[in-house]
Amino acid sequence: MKKGNNTWTIIKKEFARFFGDKQLLFTTVIMPGLLIYIIYTLMGSGMSKMATEGADDLVIVRVENLPESVAPLWENLPATALLQQPISEEEIENLEDKDLNEVLARFPKGFDTLVAHYSAESGELAPNVEIYYNSANNASSRVYQLLEGSLSAYEDQLSNRFDINRADSEEAYFDRANQDDVLGSILSKLIPMLILMLLFSGVMAIAPSSIAGEKERGTIATLLVTPMRRNELALGKIVSLSGIALLSGISSFIGIVLSLPKMIQADTAGIEMGLNYTSADYAVLLLTILATVLIMASMVSLLSALAKDVKNAGTMIVPFMLVVMFCGLTPMFQSGTPVGLASYLIPFYNSIQVMTSVFAHEMKWLPAIVMLASNVVYTGVAVWGLTRMFNSEKIMFSK
Repeated sequence: MKKGNNTWTIIKKEFARFFGDKQLLFTTVIMPGLLIYIIYTLMGSGMSKMATEGADDLVIVRVENLPESVAPLWENLPATALLQQPISEEEIENLEDKDLNEVLARFPKGFDTLVAHYSAESGELAPNVEIYYNSANNASSRVYQLLEGSLSAYEDQLSNRFDINRADSEEAYFDRANQDDVLGSILSKLIPMLILMLLFSGVMAIAPSSIAGEKERGTIATLLVTPMRRNELALGKIVSLSGIALLSGISSFIGIVLSLPKMIQADTAGIEMGLNYTSADYAVLLLTILATVLIMASMVSLLSALAKDVKNAGTMIVPFMLVVMFCGLTPMFQSGTPVGLASYLIPFYNSIQVMTSVFAHEMKWLPAIVMLASNVVYTGVAVWGLTRMFNSEKIMFSK
């Protein structure tokens, strides 16, 4: 046979093998583009959701000494209720509550007269407009930006005859957001997803080779003929895999515990940020990681038992990986409204919700208990299912 024919034969053989294997074709050709599309679509939706969150929430704008020249700029703002009244220091302090949809603005008395007679050459400070808001509240932050933008445009027309939020002392700050809430909100959208991905990579590194690998090597038959109950074998597999994978989970937990206190020293825009997480928060976080690894190992074990070999197991686990990734991305595009208690029955999504609530300083015990209990029940169901698979010769000895 000619050399060219041999080459063509090999090419046809490889093409036939590749295009004849639908799973290999899917993971090699379709999956990369599909995965990128799904991830970036979800991230885009998440960022869009974050940008528009609170756009329709009614915001109370309390204004002290509202001048006639500025009133038309503020009276027709969308989704706001304008109230002209004196502003007390207590109301400014209350604005630290991130659930309060309010913005407070204080003009100096006789603002229009002061602006008309102000001259930079006089050496005096320009009239200062104080606008208090909470950046951890999307609605409050949105209205502040609209008000500040309107005033800035008006100021430009007057050749900078007044200031906005000029800090005349070190104690003066107008963003009343609790800095723990601000940083906690950021961490709650990023770290749970990272933890879930780390845990999944730990499980993926060992689970397929433990079950599908033994089927491929033929050693599973030796285990099945030993005087051992199949449910004991199933439980042993899941517990051992979970135990090994838990090393990854504990490593993640230790990394979090060690790194979060360092953020107390972080300085953003000159403001010291603290993360006041309690021992209860850390305990719930650890239990959540352990429960997540347990059910994750159970699901991967079931898929590995169905697979013919390690390669086939990896292919079957891809859709499951997409589900896990989707759950990890949900904090980025969900609203601040708490989810219902029934949501804590959904595997992986419940773990993400509990971790998100811990990092956002909003952890509640009942949802955490529901999450832990449901994950234990699902693990028990997985043990039962894996036992049934070990009892099936069709599944265990499929080629």
